[in-house]
Amino acid sequence: MHTRRTHRRTRTGSTRFRGALLAAALLATACSAGGASTSAGSPAARAVGATEAATAALTPLPQATPSELAPYYEQKLAWRDCGVPGFQCATMKAPLDYAKPGEGDVRLAVARKKATGPGKRLGSLLVNPGGPGGSAIGYLQQYAGIGYPAKVRAQYDMVAVDPRGVARSEPVECLDGPEMDAYTQTDVTPDDAGETDELVDAYKEFAEGCGADAPKLLRHVSTLEAARDMDVLRAVLGDEKLTYVGASYGTFLGATYAGLFPDRTGRLVLDGAMDPSLPARRLNLEQTEGFETAFQSFAKDCVRQSDCPLGDKNTAPDQVGKNLKSFFDDLDAKPLPAGDSDGRKLTESLATTGVIAAMYDEGAWQQLRESLTSAIKEKDGAGLLILSDSYYEREADGGYSNLMFANAAVNCLDLPAAFSSPDEVRDALPEFEKASPVFGEGLAWSSLNCAYWPVKPTGEPHRIEAAGATPIVVVGTTRDPATPYRWAEALSDQLASGHLLTYEGDGHTAYGRGSTCIDSAINTYLLRGTAPEDGKRCS
Repeated sequence: MHTRRTHRRTRTGSTRFRGALLAAALLATACSAGGASTSAGSPAARAVGATEAATAALTPLPQATPSELAPYYEQKLAWRDCGVPGFQCATMKAPLDYAKPGEGDVRLAVARKKATGPGKRLGSLLVNPGGPGGSAIGYLQQYAGIGYPAKVRAQYDMVAVDPRGVARSEPVECLDGPEMDAYTQTDVTPDDAGETDELVDAYKEFAEGCGADAPKLLRHVSTLEAARDMDVLRAVLGDEKLTYVGASYGTFLGATYAGLFPDRTGRLVLDGAMDPSLPARRLNLEQTEGFETAFQSFAKDCVRQSDCPLGDKNTAPDQVGKNLKSFFDDLDAKPLPAGDSDGRKLTESLATTGVIAAMYDEGAWQQLRESLTSAIKEKDGAGLLILSDSYYEREADGGYSNLMFANAAVNCLDLPAAFSSPDEVRDALPEFEKASPVFGEGLAWSSLNCAYWPVKPTGEPHRIEAAGATPIVVVGTTRDPATPYRWAEALSDQLASGHLLTYEGDGHTAYGRGSTCIDSAINTYLLRGTAPEDGKRCS
């Protein structure tokens, strides 16, 4: 769910901050949500099956802060210049294990841009772009701190913390650049036993690299722990309640906070919502359906354009998908040159990732058409490779951010693996290919990687009710590829004070994407505390 895709604006800023990281093309993990962790003394009710998962609810923590956590809640941040004009940075300490706070700390990077005024200061507004693995500080400095509405920035200190294991907060590292290059080119649609073994070996190597880098931290990067970190930050900043805007996976993080601390929950906007009650396999399957919905929307638009390489105005959307799948099959047999200085070619897996990257934002559809035209008609894979590299956050020097590493680390801890063996994936292929004839096979196989993770999961699917919290705004986009609209409906129904706000359109998330209706509703909520009417729809 997100990344440094193309440098076009999306609803959450640049395409770098898309929010939900899709597992399939990524070889990372199959979803961007997870359940409650027990490693930190979780109060979550544990669910043992899909049926129980729908009813088990996250239990709030006691309102009184335990005495052993007082040093963390009472710490003073030493703010310093970030090197980015207008922003300040600091380092906050949190216990590595909330159940054993005396056994070590984790250092978390924090950044802020102080309220610009005039007008009454409303406190701090914490932002998170999703992932898991997206840098909240990068999002703050490159978009939210300068691109959020001026009235919002005038009255709030804009604040971000990179979650534990992410970016500047003791980042998990797994593979070096050349190793990651090989990993991203691994075939995720194996045709025989040999290719299946290669895929499994790639997952194992990735997991072993992560385990060797951070054996202790890897057990404590759950969403539940990250939500508890946010409460420490709230207190350190001097706010009685948390005000927060989270996109994609950031909605699961924010909802988890509300479930744990409903009495400390202020104005929460959960944009591109996750459904925490679903097990990993169901999440992956529904996300696969979401990408098919987005692709069908792209296909209908593509054939209306004069430069569509997959058909013309007489081509049915289903045939557009078949044409794209045929192109992928050709790449599986013979990758295309891409003019890459490191000698990489455009493989089926990289091309699929490039197409998926463009599904997050309809503003990237023209670039996708141009890239597909170059690849299909001119046998030049450079354009799709650029899209794929942006998705993986591959740098010009061949290095990678830790986005994919953190993504897997959080997901594989938050939920039991979707599949435990290649045989289970094969059995599920018909269901996934029905959900998406274009992407289903690859997305199913990509859901296997948590099976080889070096740390056992600590979370389970659960509901989040947050009884007693002030109104929480849950935003869903009807043709969202990465967080299907039904997830927003489900989360708003679970939350005792949930207000569903619907954007009827394409792309991932809704705030800041050009809908005056959406932006006005959210701005009014943030500035005045007045939530939109539950069920309000915008286009």
